[in-house]
Amino acid sequence: QVQLVESGGGLVQAGGSLRLSCAASGVTFSNYAMGWFRQAPGKEREFVARINWSGGNNYYSDSVKGRFTISRNNAKNTVYLQMNSLKPEDTAVYYCAADLSGHILKPAGFKFWGQGTQVSVSS
Repeated sequence: QVQLVESGGGLVQAGGSLRLSCAASGVTFSNYAMGWFRQAPGKEREFVARINWSGGNNYYSDSVKGRFTISRNNAKNTVYLQMNSLKPEDTAVYYCAADLSGHILKPAGFKFWGQGTQVSVSS
C-alpha cells in the first residue's frame, strides 16, 4: 500500500522559510517522479514543483520559481520542499504526490497523494 506522509507545515511570517518533507512507503521510491502541489481555500489544486527519479529535471511554477527548491533523498525515501521568502499568497495546504511518469504537471498527472500539510504565511 502506497503511503505518502507530509510534515513541516506551520505558521510563519512573510519573508520567512519552511522546509516540507514527504516520506514515502509501499513503493520503490527511486522509480517515481515526485511533485508538490498546493490548494488554497476556494481555489483549485495547483502545481508547485516536480523532480524526476534521479533528482534532476526540476520544474517549478512561475509563482515559486527562485524561492522554492525541490530535492529528494532516495536512501531515505523522502522528498523535500525548501520554501524561502514566503508570501501570504503561499498560504495553502501543500500535498506531495508520486507518479511513475510525472510528466504532466497537473494533479491528474500524479497517481498517489499524501494527506497534506498546512502552510500559513502572515503579513
